[in-house]
Amino acid sequence: MAGTLPALGLGGLAVPGAAHAASPDAPLHIVCIGAHPDDPESGCGGTLARFTAAGWRVTIVYLTRGEAGIPGKTHAQAAAIRTAEAEAACRILRATPVFAGQIDGATEFNHARYAAFIELLRPRRPDLIFTHWPVDTHPDHEVAALLGWRAYLALRPRLGLYLYEVDLGGETFGFSPNHYVDIGAVVAQKKAALFAHQSQHPAEIWDDYHREMENFRGREAGVQQAEAFVELTRLWPQGGLPNVLS
Repeated sequence: MAGTLPALGLGGLAVPGAAHAASPDAPLHIVCIGAHPDDPESGCGGTLARFTAAGWRVTIVYLTRGEAGIPGKTHAQAAAIRTAEAEAACRILRATPVFAGQIDGATEFNHARYAAFIELLRPRRPDLIFTHWPVDTHPDHEVAALLGWRAYLALRPRLGLYLYEVDLGGETFGFSPNHYVDIGAVVAQKKAALFAHQSQHPAEIWDDYHREMENFRGREAGVQQAEAFVELTRLWPQGGLPNVLS
């Protein structure tokens, strides 16, 4: 039976003590990794909005700037447009954007890329990492997933690693969630962040994919709308996420 994230009021797991609560003096830090601008917003934008509202710091690390994502534009033109869209989306979510310097459609997972990615994340000292689910039709999503997993192993964020879906049945396959986040109260904020990516035809994507996905996950979790995750915190259990949002 799938579990739920206690930090977001759905119950089901042991809740750590108040020592994990975010505070203005020492806010806890989430790093969310996405292959392209709009991937993190699609997969866990509602969850990130809930955490920033609770006082957590959120950094979204975009592996690429979406260079290949606008037909008819050069890589430089598309990167400029999609970088601005990502920055606008992060303002809506109250997150900080960081760009990891790989190229859309030509991402790599090798020793040099792995080492550079770890050094990018290390000074940010994440308490929790979100990244893609690796079984995906887009190779950039697979690379982001592998880099996120390796970052988890290298940095050992004390509150774990959670994998998100992007497009169930279209790009994300074999995804069987064990955690859900109720995003009913922040759907409008998530939608606004997605609609900041105007180059990606957000109205069509929202109507055909993401609204259906969050409604489906909501039915699974017993709420109106939800986002779903697979937790891979297996090597050094920390007892689940802190109860900062209920």
